[in-house]
Amino acid sequence: MNRLILMRHAKTEAWTEGLDDHGRALTDQGHRAAETVGLALKAQSWRPERAIVSTARRTRETWAHMAGLFPECEVQFDESLYLAGERGIADLISEQDGAGCLMVIGHNPGLHDLAVSIMRDSGSADHQAAIRLAAKMPTGGCALYESEEDGAFLPVHFRLQAFIRPKDLTDTTDLTGSRGG
Repeated sequence: MNRLILMRHAKTEAWTEGLDDHGRALTDQGHRAAETVGLALKAQSWRPERAIVSTARRTRETWAHMAGLFPECEVQFDESLYLAGERGIADLISEQDGAGCLMVIGHNPGLHDLAVSIMRDSGSADHQAAIRLAAKMPTGGCALYESEEDGAFLPVHFRLQAFIRPKDLTDTTDLTGSRGG
């Protein structure tokens, strides 16, 4: 593996008493954001070969937008990813041999903790992306890492290349992440 995409599920309905957290759905805004982020990934040639997705409804619905854009991607729904911590997510990634580009769709705080930890170990190619990622992993956010080594997952080899946030992908932003006119 030489590319890693860590994505937080898109915007969901608010939790209220009596609502099962595992069953929370994406909002209309979340559906739009998931589609837009997927299009940005594709435009930037970040095409996952394998995805690990939490079994929560919101992550499965986020994945549904990715699946349409990346039909060749093999998906694995994993119950242990639901609300997993940094170490649990890293362990799941370590088990994924053979994928050139792996996508993980999960939850905070574990996903954000891992994203920041990897960045602290190996640095960033984009200083502004690093600052934004250190501050917050918003719903629909994607941290994109690349390694010069093609092999087992060793976080120190994966350098942050970019950080995509749905709010940065507006009508005046092209899908490569640069501002349009």
